Amino acid sequence: MDITRRQFIGGAAATIATMAAGMPLSAAAANPAIRYGGSAWLGHYPAYLAMTNGYLKEAQLEQEWQSFGTSSSRMSAVMAGGIDIACTGVVSALALMARGARQFSIIAIPENFGRVEGLFVKGGIKNITELKGKKIGVTFASSAHLLVLDLIAKAGLKADDITVLNVPAPELPAAFQAGQIDAAAAWTPQFDLIRKQPGVTLLADDTQFSLYKSFNVTPGPDVLIVRKAFAESNAAAVKSYLTAYFKATALLRDHPAEAAKPLMKLTNLSEADQVGAVKGADWYSREQQAGLLKGQYVEGLQKLAELLVAHKQIDKAPAVKDWIDPSFL
Repeated sequence: MDITRRQFIGGAAATIATMAAGMPLSAAAANPAIRYGGSAWLGHYPAYLAMTNGYLKEAQLEQEWQSFGTSSSRMSAVMAGGIDIACTGVVSALALMARGARQFSIIAIPENFGRVEGLFVKGGIKNITELKGKKIGVTFASSAHLLVLDLIAKAGLKADDITVLNVPAPELPAAFQAGQIDAAAAWTPQFDLIRKQPGVTLLADDTQFSLYKSFNVTPGPDVLIVRKAFAESNAAAVKSYLTAYFKATALLRDHPAEAAKPLMKLTNLSEADQVGAVKGADWYSREQQAGLLKGQYVEGLQKLAELLVAHKQIDKAPAVKDWIDPSFL
């Protein structure tokens, strides 16, 4: 959608709430409350719907939702033991992998969001080269940041030809509207808010990223991760969780209007914008995971890690395949 999909802050370990009153003690012991790290970003839609639509309850699971403003702060909580399962922009995970962190595994790929993240301009700008000498606002160490760096490099420009400013994602729409920046790179829901401003043009989205055509990999694809210590003690619960999770991705894929209604409480988007956000992603099924978690897609994630090194976002490229665990599918 996040060195990371957004910047590291300390994450204190959270305490687990007990299972709902009235649930048998045997069920509570077998299936502890799962602490999930989320936000309003679309990568969290499946987990949110699995919770609000009762899919987790059907699986005798309870989810404790904890909100984080960035993928890096979310991963910090995972590392501290305060989160069990989370969707994260892979850049934040790659940053930890590069440092040798082994506390988590990638267990699924939720979606491809290439059409709801991109670079907006105004004032008649038609290409990247026309941004020379101007200011681009983007959240540093994010997928959108990598998109900007990639677009600048592909245009044959130098890094200092354009002033790239670090603007927190929630502040991008106002900064762009006020003319404080000449271009803005954002993901949904800020993507949708900027797109509605008058005189705005979408110059490029993630489908123009250099790895997209060859590997179908965006600048910071989402991955579903599990804390390894939790998974080792609760393998059956993780498998049941994925059953509920992919029931939600099926709803998002096949019935976007129905899926959008409960999501509006999470995102504060209008119904039309929420439906658009759901339709803006390709939602992967459980059956597609085997192909995604090996072969070309993982090769694309490896290429992404190498590109992050080239752009000085991480120090070295980890062997991504060593963090992938398809055993819960």
